[in-house]
Order: sequence, then C-alpha cells, then structure tokens
Amino acid sequence: MMEDDPDISSFVKLCLEKNDCNVDLAYDSAIAEKLALIKKYDVILLDVIVPGINGFELCKKLRNHNIKTPILMLTSLNSTEDKVEGFDSGADDYLLKPFQFQELLARIKALDRRNKDSFIAPTLKILDLEIDTISKKVKRANEEIKLTAREYKILELLASNKGKVFERIEIIGKIWGNSFDTGTNVIDVHINALRNKIDKNFSQKLIHTVIGMGYALDDK
Repeated sequence: MMEDDPDISSFVKLCLEKNDCNVDLAYDSAIAEKLALIKKYDVILLDVIVPGINGFELCKKLRNHNIKTPILMLTSLNSTEDKVEGFDSGADDYLLKPFQFQELLARIKALDRRNKDSFIAPTLKILDLEIDTISKKVKRANEEIKLTAREYKILELLASNKGKVFERIEIIGKIWGNSFDTGTNVIDVHINALRNKIDKNFSQKLIHTVIGMGYALDDK
C-alpha cells in the first residue's frame, strides 16, 4: 500500500491485518515501485498525491513493467477527468477519500477474486487481429497498433469473449469497477477510439454495435 499519510496508512494496515491480510507500506513512489518489482502481491493500493511521481504515473510504470496485479487507486480527486486518467493509467478500481474501511475491504476482495477467477489465453486471434495478452501488444494485418491501457482492456475483454454482446454498464463493471459514474459516455468514447485504431482502415469491421444492447467483437 502506498499512502503518505501515516495515520491513514497505519489505520488501514491494522484493519487489513485483522482481516488476515499481509500488508507492506510505502510512503513514497520510489519505495512503492521497488516493492512492487521485487514482491508479488494480490492487490496494490496506490494513493495519487504522494512524494515523488504521483500514483497515476507509478501505475503506468508498473504496467509497463508487465505487472498485472490489480491496482486500486485511493484519492480525494473526484472529477470524471481524474477518474478517467486513473483508469487510463492502468488502474482497476478507484475509491474516493474519505472512505469506510468495510468498503475498501470489499473492493480489495472483489479485485482479488476477479483476478483469480479470470483466465485469458496468451494469444487471441480474430481474423487478422492478433492480441498478445502477455506483452499487451496488438496487431492487425501484422501492423502494430498503439492503445491506451483502458482501450487495451476493453479490446481484450471483447476479443476473449468473441461474439458476446456486452452492455455498457457491464463493460464499466468489468473494466472500471463499480465505483465509476455510469451516467457518462466514457464507454462510447473508448469504443470510438478503438474503432479508429482497429477498424478504420479495413473493409472488414470487427467491433460491432448491437442497437439497444451494447458492443461485441466478431468477424461476422
């Protein structure tokens, strides 16, 4: 857990340990990065405003190091833009301060359960689209496509469930967690961005809108 407020970090650590969790504390981003690189965790908690680089930037660095551990951001920044930045940096969930410990514990358990229950093949191929789920690289017609962390997660979700129609609220729950404001058009924005990168230059479209239902990825 990265949190520079000693009162908050000590309280959360004590409560988690009472619930049979092992906790390492870091008070700045340098220590947090070092711990994340040398130890394997079930869930990582990152405060945003800390000494050194902020939590968003650290989250990006950890994802660039191919660390797939679920990351929960803890912050008082509550605008939609802040949330989008956090999720696009690679975070899995977002909890606003001040928070109740029971909600934090529930979020941690949900992330841990989701992580352990999920299995995705090392390579996903649909038509000429190829997704390397280990390196997180995407190619179409052998040309590499650069995606943001959030765009990649949506694409991986759709591709690993070929032909399945996902409602917007379902995508939000699986990718952003239940804390995100479902009243925004954030899903449509990300889908449009994906279409511009995945489908725009190809006659065969892979990302489909099912009117009144949601989105699917298929080669039909």
